[in-house]
Amino acid sequence: MVPVQTEEARAEAAWTNFQSMAQDKKYKASSLLKVLPVNGEEKEGKAINGVHNVSDEGEFDPSAPPPFRLAEIRAAIPKHCWVKNPWRSVSYVVRDVLVVFGLVAVAIYFNNLIVWPVYWAVQGTMFWALFVLGHDCGHGSFSDSPTLNSFIGHLLHSSILVPYHGWRISHRTHHQNHGNVEKDESWVPLPERLYKNLSVSTKFLRFKIPFPLFAYPIYLWSRSPGKKGSHFNPYSDLFHPSERKLVITSTVCWTVMVALLVYLSNVIGLVQMLMIYGVPYLIFVMWLDIVTYLHHHGHEQKLPWYRSKEWSYLRGGLTTVDRDYGWINNIHHDIGTHVIHHLFPQIPHYHLVEATKAAKPVFGKYYRDPKKSGPIPFHLISNLVRSIQQDHFVSDSGDIVFYQTDSQLYGSPGSKDE
Repeated sequence: MVPVQTEEARAEAAWTNFQSMAQDKKYKASSLLKVLPVNGEEKEGKAINGVHNVSDEGEFDPSAPPPFRLAEIRAAIPKHCWVKNPWRSVSYVVRDVLVVFGLVAVAIYFNNLIVWPVYWAVQGTMFWALFVLGHDCGHGSFSDSPTLNSFIGHLLHSSILVPYHGWRISHRTHHQNHGNVEKDESWVPLPERLYKNLSVSTKFLRFKIPFPLFAYPIYLWSRSPGKKGSHFNPYSDLFHPSERKLVITSTVCWTVMVALLVYLSNVIGLVQMLMIYGVPYLIFVMWLDIVTYLHHHGHEQKLPWYRSKEWSYLRGGLTTVDRDYGWINNIHHDIGTHVIHHLFPQIPHYHLVEATKAAKPVFGKYYRDPKKSGPIPFHLISNLVRSIQQDHFVSDSGDIVFYQTDSQLYGSPGSKDE
């Protein structure tokens, strides 16, 4: 579970620092410079890499320190939103597990070319729903009982080949450092120097659809470029020595699940096992990669990433993006309400919508209302494709940076800056 008090205290201290800098005229003046010509004219803009003219008169600057504190957001959220009801949480687990086994029974009973594709799509989505519930266990938002959280978390995550503690710990690092170029863990930007040293094959797999949509299993084994370690190795740099036994436990549970799948493949046949479990697993991986990516990329307006003293827990959290998934919102437990979840991961998923609504007046322009979805969130495909084609690296220097584009990656001429 994320140590919230530590994060909030850190955020409050950072806010005091930002506030004093914002009042310093020299600080304001030093943040302005001449930028590259735009449409034949030189314009004034903030000294931020990757975006021109972000500080135009009258335009909202998402990288500016917010005029509110984390404590003000917390105070705006109703007290009952923080209450974790283990019975309610378990009821969602029971619901999802029953649906999963019911879908298997239906697919095997009908066993035809019409039913199987529908089964794969729906079952893969249900695997993703199981992941979200296990993710809540990892945050401690499932219940106040660490034992119950660990038991349910291992049950759910092992069933979809996720090492519970290994992933929980790295995800905790992500939440503690979201928006930080140097310390974030999930879909973190690559500095330009590192990006240019990537092999052609790595660039191809990372930035050519559909390959990034299957990145998660690779991430579990070897993390992102520029980072070392494995979620299965208790001696990985990801983990503190005191966490090694937890990681071993999760790796053993993962191994047992793999052994069970191998056994079932021998019993019912490899092809049948791939149809029942393998294809839905791939759909689940796609859901996981798409959702986690879109919560930190692909907004219509470029959003900042931070380094050094410019980063704070609050500032980083405000760069996350809420998404509307239509019918899927309820199925995957409202994980699209991501800003509040990132700032306060202890809030149970069934209170996220209400908590977000209560906090919006405090957020002001720092909250970006998600585009409303139809029953199926097809509108997000364009956001995903555009972002993967444009968001490739950030500058090696600068404490506030925005994604830049490698124009040669897709064979298009022009500047690398978008």
